[in-house]
Amino acid sequence: MLTEAGGTRGKTTTVDSDLPPPPTPPKQGTFSSLRIRNYRLFFSGQVISNVGTWMNRIAQDWLVFTLTGNNPVALGIAAALQFAPTLFLSLYAGVLADRLDKRKLLIVVQTAMAGCAVTLGVLDVTGTVQLWHVYALCFIFGCFVAIETPVRQSFVGEMVGIGQLTNAVALNSSSFNLARVVGPAVAGVLIIWVGTGMVFLINAATTAAVITGLFMMRPSELQRGPRVPRAKGQLREGLRYVKGRTDLVVVLTLVFCVSTFGITFFTTLAIMAANVFHKEADGYGLLSTMLAVGTLAGALLAARRSFNGKPRMRMLFGSALLFGVLEIGAGLMPTYLSFALALIPVGLAVMTFMTTANTTVQLSVSQEMRGRVMGLYMLLFLGGNPIAGPMTGWLANEFGGRSPLIVGGATAILAAVILGIVLRWRTKVENAAV
Repeated sequence: MLTEAGGTRGKTTTVDSDLPPPPTPPKQGTFSSLRIRNYRLFFSGQVISNVGTWMNRIAQDWLVFTLTGNNPVALGIAAALQFAPTLFLSLYAGVLADRLDKRKLLIVVQTAMAGCAVTLGVLDVTGTVQLWHVYALCFIFGCFVAIETPVRQSFVGEMVGIGQLTNAVALNSSSFNLARVVGPAVAGVLIIWVGTGMVFLINAATTAAVITGLFMMRPSELQRGPRVPRAKGQLREGLRYVKGRTDLVVVLTLVFCVSTFGITFFTTLAIMAANVFHKEADGYGLLSTMLAVGTLAGALLAARRSFNGKPRMRMLFGSALLFGVLEIGAGLMPTYLSFALALIPVGLAVMTFMTTANTTVQLSVSQEMRGRVMGLYMLLFLGGNPIAGPMTGWLANEFGGRSPLIVGGATAILAAVILGIVLRWRTKVENAAV
């Protein structure tokens, strides 16, 4: 042990000589997390890679539509296959995130995801692609995404520390949605100019940016918690931890309801563009861009609010309620232009909900449990998509292309109201018991 001078005259602090000095926390502000080198590298790579991801998403949807004659059920099946692996891999990915080196694990998984894009691109460019190829690669890609997402989510805290976690989560959302503004619009044009196959190959190339950023990081500057040793029952331990927390159970249930039935834009926007307003790929891309304008604004507002303290439950439930109302309103819009404009406030509300839910969960759990809890979070956030994809296609087929938006909005409203009442009641009961 050694003693060093503190910041105030005459004050000393005792530190362990075997540990590096803790990094100086950056000043608070809208972009304060970007002052941290490791996070800056990660963020920069994500911006580029996310543009490719959104281009890939639009091209994949349009390829399915092209191969099936604009069949909304086929689009729902593709979405279900891509998100189905979340059901059986997310929880174990959370265990891996607590047990292994997250940075190295992300490098491996990101490389595998790029390989999927290359494979689909080559099949498409050579003219040999068939619908079952797309379905198979959707499932394989979904397996890697199911592993990557909980690891990436829990890795944010290691890069920036707990004090900057809210800000970094909000900035991650802003990078994702900045790409969502650019990616679909670019993809819509490129699909017409060079075809969907080249878009898949471009996406594979953009993945190199995030992999390079991960390689360039300084591992010594990561703020890692205690490594969880390999042992039996770690997954059950994480589930018991969540079960004992009423606030987490309610928040995670709300996340499941809103994401499964309300956040179905992967399929609903393609259906609205092609089957309701009879637009081509560029029209679909523009709808995705308009939604992204709202989500980007919501992410930046969340980053600005991040230095005001821990998110409040009132913000979480209020944003879910507002999202439901706005989604129903968008579904009732009579024209393509009015629908596109209505997507901006919808995007703002849904991003406010998503960032608030994410940071509420991460800041409410201990560091050694964060990977497993975020694995459960991502299971509930994405795991409903195998239900939502076919459900959205069926609703559109039976009741028209607008119906998934109206049903999703109504579900979000009911979930916010009912679960808000449950949380308030449980809180009163627990306080009275104390």
